[in-house]
Amino acid sequence: MTMLKKVFASLLALVMLLTLSAAVAEDNSLQAFLDKGTFIIGLDDSFPPLGYRDENNDIVGFDIDVARAVAEKLGVEFIAQPISWEAKELELSSGNIDCIWNGMSITPEREESMAMTFPYLNNQIVCYVKDDSDITSLADLAGKSVAVQNGSYAEELLLSDAYADAKASFADMPGFEDYLTALMDLQQGGVDAVIMDLVVGDYRINSMGAENLKAAFPLEDDNYGIGFRKDDLALRDKVQDILKEMKADGSLAAISEKWFGSDITVVAD
Repeated sequence: MTMLKKVFASLLALVMLLTLSAAVAEDNSLQAFLDKGTFIIGLDDSFPPLGYRDENNDIVGFDIDVARAVAEKLGVEFIAQPISWEAKELELSSGNIDCIWNGMSITPEREESMAMTFPYLNNQIVCYVKDDSDITSLADLAGKSVAVQNGSYAEELLLSDAYADAKASFADMPGFEDYLTALMDLQQGGVDAVIMDLVVGDYRINSMGAENLKAAFPLEDDNYGIGFRKDDLALRDKVQDILKEMKADGSLAAISEKWFGSDITVVAD
């Protein structure tokens, strides 16, 4: 009986070892990516200053500069592929893109469905209002029209259990395809508030010359990450290693200073 137990334990250990070895061997995501020769990032091309179209219709931004630098270090061609933000997970799982890289908030749901990187940029979700508004807190949004971008973290946040009571108090919560349209509607009085990313909101308001809009209060701290397919861990880890190298050599800080005026990256070197 003792001998049978030993044999069984040995066989079980062997099976586990073979299973682990097979799993490691099957993750050829990095090599397959390098063989393909292109780095296709999916993005919302109306999300400045992370990724957006400039006056020449070129896609530019902080995330674009960083991703292009990563692609150069990997020795592959960089491609920025605009996608519908609501369909980002489908675009990734179908193989149309290699990752989602465009100011994407790290959430438990996204960590469950994707292989997320560590945080690389700090942000906040805040409430924007007109400068003559008396809205200064979440409670003040009761009876108000509160806008979000479809598929955004701000929308997910307000649909979560933590904000159920607040959302129930809103008059409505219209969803927009992009934040520029939402902010323009706020200017015109179509909505009373817009909940969105601080780094994007401040940039949009400055570029619009909208001196009558302001950030009223923050809702949550927010960290950005890059989303890869669940099985592409080797590729994700290589990108993380390059980000660490860029943090250590100062090139990541230089890109941040170009777009934000200071280094707001949070990558540990």
